[in-house]
Amino acid sequence: MATDLHELLRSLRVWNPEVTSLPSFDPSGAPATPLKLFTTWFAEAVAAGQTEPHTMSLATADAEGRPDVRTVMLHGADSDGWAFASHSHSRKGGHLAVRPYAALGFYWPVLGRQVRVRGPVTAAPSEEGQADLHARSTGALAAALTGRQSEVLGSLGELARASEDAWERAQREPGAPVPTWTLYRLLPDEVEFFQGDERRRHVRLNYRRIAEGWHQELLWP
Repeated sequence: MATDLHELLRSLRVWNPEVTSLPSFDPSGAPATPLKLFTTWFAEAVAAGQTEPHTMSLATADAEGRPDVRTVMLHGADSDGWAFASHSHSRKGGHLAVRPYAALGFYWPVLGRQVRVRGPVTAAPSEEGQADLHARSTGALAAALTGRQSEVLGSLGELARASEDAWERAQREPGAPVPTWTLYRLLPDEVEFFQGDERRRHVRLNYRRIAEGWHQELLWP
């Protein structure tokens, strides 16, 4: 039986106050820096059983300013920025080469929370990217060794053969170099924390980087 997308969308309910209970968030007690609050919220998402809380949307733009977005994995967050990785010749790598600015979006529906991060992006030194890659799983190394990310694929059989060869090499050479693999760091200009409310009185706390550190401001939902 065919599915009517519009009817299906209208049938869905988000944060129904009769069955939903979301945590409260008092921004007056928020820490002075966004990284500290992000670490707390991330730990709470893990504790609440959020599936893959370290996945995030990464938005970039090409040379003409046309946006693109995809889901990637957070590799770390510290005073140097929020880190993710990719091949330098991938589509996102090409975007960042010409427009080194990006946005990240985390969504943890189990808590009704979002975190949005925007700022300039830089590539870490090659040795840091290689160390990050080799600290991950065999599968991650095999995927990186397969390479050709974002290029046109002739067939799934071609992918299967390349992947099998990459897996064999990753198992044989766990320190195999992947020169194009790059660790990127986004140093935020702004970080917004969104706490959903079942009555739609959502709390939005925005951090803006200023000369003296960070300025906090509330935003209308």
